[in-house]
Amino acid sequence: MLTAIIVEDLEDAMQLLKKDVEIHHPEIKIINTAKSVVEAAKVLRNNQPDILFLDIMLGDGTGFDVLEIFPELKSKIIFVTASDEYAIKAFKFAAIDYVLKPYAQEELSNAIERAKQQIQPNKERLDILKQTLSSPEKKPDKISLHTLDKISIVNLDDIIRCESDSNNTMFYLKEGKKVFVTKTLKYFSDLLKPFGFLRVHQSHLVNLQYINAFIKTDGGYLMLTNGKSVPVSVRKKAEVIDVLDQMHK
Repeated sequence: MLTAIIVEDLEDAMQLLKKDVEIHHPEIKIINTAKSVVEAAKVLRNNQPDILFLDIMLGDGTGFDVLEIFPELKSKIIFVTASDEYAIKAFKFAAIDYVLKPYAQEELSNAIERAKQQIQPNKERLDILKQTLSSPEKKPDKISLHTLDKISIVNLDDIIRCESDSNNTMFYLKEGKKVFVTKTLKYFSDLLKPFGFLRVHQSHLVNLQYINAFIKTDGGYLMLTNGKSVPVSVRKKAEVIDVLDQMHK
């Protein structure tokens, strides 16, 4: 039997989650609940559960305040967040799992299964999450990338380009480093577009700061500052020219 504590400031949301866990996950026993940072601190001082369901926004602070009070917390954390595009983006940048309210049963079950298997996100990934949540319009400094065997934390400014490899993505970084990530190029294109990255081809996403020139011959391609070239699709040519014109005004 696994133990769990729910930290959620909305009574209805807490009762719904409690009921869903009790009905669909009898292997989990909810031993306590809390509605605030202060309550959570009191509860966790007495008992650290196997799984902590942690809402991000609490009446007297945030879920991060709870984690800072207990830096040595051994519980597996399932973050619960309201349906907010900035929150979703923040979790994706940090490569940290979350459950989106209102959630489907399958999403909750998947999150619980992942929580049982995963190791805790480290401080650096939690810092990325906190930074991106607190300044949603600001360009994040770092991104966490899920590889096959680990999570790599990379400076956004070190990413030169990304290339599609079936349903995976190869990141090309400064100093010739590469990171192979098990997510699609579209996933990263949607995530990075607001921060100076441009999808120039079905298979290529480029960091604008590494573009040296647009060469119009041979169907059109980009010369990058590292001497490499990247093709530009016919469909993307006008957008690429427009973006580069805006950059040089």
